[in-house]
Amino acid sequence: MDHTMDQRAMASSEPELLSIPATPRGGGLSTPETNAPTPAGLRSPRPMAAVVSAKSSSWGPTPPRLLSPVSLSAMGTPVKRIIGSLKGYLEEVGHLTRLNPQDAWLPITESRSGNAHYAGFHSLNAGLGFQALLLPVAFSLLGWSWGIVALTIAYFWQLYTLWILVKLHEAIPGRRYNRYVELAQAAFGEKLGVWLALFPTVYLSAGTATALILIGGETMKLFFQIVCGSLCTTNPLSTIEWYLVFTTLCIVLSQLPNLNSIAGLSLVGGVTAVTYCTLSWVLSVSQARPRTISYQPLQLPSVTGSAFSALNALGIIAFAFRGHNLALEIQATMPSTFKHPAHVPMWRGTKLAYFLIAMCLFPIAIGGFWAYGNMMPAGGMLNALYIFHNHDIPQGLLATTFLLVVFNCLSSFQIYSMPVFDSFEAGYTSRTNRPCSIWVRSGFRVFYGFISFFIGIALPFLSSLAGLLGGLTLPVTFAYPCFMWILIKKPERYSFGWYLNWGLGLLGLGFSLAFSVGGVWSMVNSGLKLKFFKPN
Repeated sequence: MDHTMDQRAMASSEPELLSIPATPRGGGLSTPETNAPTPAGLRSPRPMAAVVSAKSSSWGPTPPRLLSPVSLSAMGTPVKRIIGSLKGYLEEVGHLTRLNPQDAWLPITESRSGNAHYAGFHSLNAGLGFQALLLPVAFSLLGWSWGIVALTIAYFWQLYTLWILVKLHEAIPGRRYNRYVELAQAAFGEKLGVWLALFPTVYLSAGTATALILIGGETMKLFFQIVCGSLCTTNPLSTIEWYLVFTTLCIVLSQLPNLNSIAGLSLVGGVTAVTYCTLSWVLSVSQARPRTISYQPLQLPSVTGSAFSALNALGIIAFAFRGHNLALEIQATMPSTFKHPAHVPMWRGTKLAYFLIAMCLFPIAIGGFWAYGNMMPAGGMLNALYIFHNHDIPQGLLATTFLLVVFNCLSSFQIYSMPVFDSFEAGYTSRTNRPCSIWVRSGFRVFYGFISFFIGIALPFLSSLAGLLGGLTLPVTFAYPCFMWILIKKPERYSFGWYLNWGLGLLGLGFSLAFSVGGVWSMVNSGLKLKFFKPN
């Protein structure tokens, strides 16, 4: 008895003995211990059979005997536990994703605590904004039939390509494409992907920021005129000074560090956009229409001019559906595992956001064109409200509508500028191999804000810019996702999906070229003198 207790004490006090594989009778080798670390960071326990063999060898030879079902169960239990714990670990951690350490320093991927609510907030803020106010302008150039058909086709087309982007975020196990350019590189190649995707995505972000400064500054000016009235007419701020005020507010808000940190701003931006879009068409429809209203498309002296004008209108409709350049970035802020992949909450939030977007875009386009017809000013719905109903609508309600537009522009500026901030910081961290300090990060954002301000001063027009923006950035929304699906997912040749994606992709490229030409023609025709607002 004492000898047995001494042997057990030695086995417990010297765990390293268990790592020596024992050789039982019959010359067979026992199962060796797994030396790899377990998910918990500990060495896995030795299988029970090896422990029994080690103890048996210390007592000398034993007569051979068959293993009973009980001993088989005892042998399998530790292995089952190891496999079960490893499976649970993989399900919680994810696809063994190879993470780039640099991503932890960049504003888009710095925080991965997003969820379906955040996805809905960001998607609504990115997909709905000032561009909706220009849809009646497109209808005045296209008319009822072509306007409604073009808007409907564009909505379902971009919803399909958005679904493609959400699915391709983790198309390859172990790899997350956190940015639009990364997915383009995976599909088209390293160099070609950068050439195809970098310019339109950066141009879309910078062009949108410039347009937001124009609209935000002009709307602040109108809000101040309505609220202050005749008391503030002695020395009012100029339009450029209002641009500067709005840019300063944007720079202050841009100091929030990452994409998840602006979820509250995105919620404010989405709610204000839904509110002022609804107010603008409800107030317009509730008032008397102009006496000389007509619903015939605007006719230009030449056939060529009419054709380019229609192309510019289609470009405005294409520009109304923005936000695809941010879909992968929004999804990158979410955790992803086997049990809970990121595309599930992303698509759930996105579906709700784009349902609300449809409930705003179609009424404002149809209601605005019904209220003003082809007399719709080039600046869109807010310009029409101010010109036609400045004295009919209560000043408080009109001022509230303008203030909501200001809040939305401030919020939209943040989410559309985030990819540019991310690019600035990626270049810095790749060269210095360290994260940006708070001063470097602030410097980048101040620099970008004032660059957008100076561009806004140099290009103080909107509707022509919207057509050109829609044409140049249309492949990001309507064409590239279809080609990416073909190159990454590789559907069967000549199948329905193969034909569908090739057809939509080629059609999107053709429309992009045509809309860009129409946008350039509209800019040249306007003499670069078209202002967003022309208040009396």
